[in-house]
Amino acid sequence: MNIKTLIKGNKRFRKAKFTKYQEDFNTLVKHGQKPNVLFIGCSDSRVVPDLIVDTNPGDMFLLRNIGNFVPPFKEDFDYHGVSAVIEYAVSVLKVKDIIVCGHSHCGACASLYDDLSNNRKLIHVRKWLELGQKAKEYALMNLLTKKASKEQLLRTTEKISVTYQLENLLTYPEVVKRIKKGKLNIHGWFYDIEDGSIEEYDAKDKKYRKLQ
Repeated sequence: MNIKTLIKGNKRFRKAKFTKYQEDFNTLVKHGQKPNVLFIGCSDSRVVPDLIVDTNPGDMFLLRNIGNFVPPFKEDFDYHGVSAVIEYAVSVLKVKDIIVCGHSHCGACASLYDDLSNNRKLIHVRKWLELGQKAKEYALMNLLTKKASKEQLLRTTEKISVTYQLENLLTYPEVVKRIKKGKLNIHGWFYDIEDGSIEEYDAKDKKYRKLQ
């Protein structure tokens, strides 16, 4: 895959696929976007939100970053890209659902177990990965004594990380306010790259269950 391949792909899109959605795009241009869902997913190239849930243009507002992490709310005037997306989705677009979607074989969660302390090329990555430390600590505390395999350790880290990101999501005042009013729901999903299935976290039972 290179830039020339992408250019050719755009030509194929315009000829074969754009016409299929042209009416949708015209409506979205004329009336603006009104997505009901904010999908927070990983930047991993194997995780393609519109593909895995088969949505159309305008259906979802997308936020992707390393590890599908959600930083806790901070009331300051620094640069907060993720927070800005959440604020816009909740307060302007007024989405009805927010999905935090983790996935199997997540590079960010695997990197939590690597020593990046002396890598000056990854200073921002190192800081960002702090948002996954609680998940790592949980996995280590609950699995090391059970002689779990590395794969079991990583899957647990990936899944439990989603729950911590949901906790961070609840530090946003407008998110909490709309949840209390019954106008917003939040969901923790886990996407399995191997078979395309999705599990949803049940906060009451503290377990993941496959979507039906």
